Amino acid sequence: MAKKPSAIYPYTLQTIAVNMSNSEFKQAQIALFEQSAKNYGVANIKTKEWIVLAIVAVLGLAGLFYVDGYSTALFWVMIVGVILYLFARTVGMKWYMKREFEKQMAEADMPEEMAEMKLGVQKNGLVMNMPNPNANNMRQKKGKGKKHMQMQMKDPAHRQAVIPWNTVTSWDETAEFMFVMFEIQGNKGSQIIPKRMQNNKFPIDTLRKHLTEVKKQGIESEGLQQ
Repeated sequence: MAKKPSAIYPYTLQTIAVNMSNSEFKQAQIALFEQSAKNYGVANIKTKEWIVLAIVAVLGLAGLFYVDGYSTALFWVMIVGVILYLFARTVGMKWYMKREFEKQMAEADMPEEMAEMKLGVQKNGLVMNMPNPNANNMRQKKGKGKKHMQMQMKDPAHRQAVIPWNTVTSWDETAEFMFVMFEIQGNKGSQIIPKRMQNNKFPIDTLRKHLTEVKKQGIESEGLQQ
């Protein structure tokens, strides 16, 4: 009986260049904003909020039904208040977030290191290979032995870091990008992964599998304040 062909290795043998341009970076930011804007709709109002709004609305309507004259003013205020809250919680919040986002986009450019960044996926986390800003610096290193001879060594051109899967705070994806938010030793960060990297054998499916294992899909609002 013939053996089945072995499955493609689900991890990267070496890091893969992101090759992101400034225009693609801004495109990704817009996609992330549009994805997160879904958190400010009617469907995302919490149950406790709906309960409070329902109680206020019922009291307002009951007051209008049973009370006559100027005393109904309070009940009209209650009903109008419910309507204004729903408007502010949905349309108003989206408008405010879009205005703040457009301000940030006008001032922000892609970080320089992202132009040369490489990414990989391993069992222990997302691997980031970045240019070392101190690559041209020389440093002294003492050798072992009685004379303790000093040697001059150059810092490596690149430095590597790993984002362990358990440090991921939230993640999400669109048709063209994946977004990963993480926190390591109190420091918050984020990473954009273009899905086009799959053409260069970047394992998007493996990345999604590990992210799903640690967190439910969806960017937390706190993570957008980076």
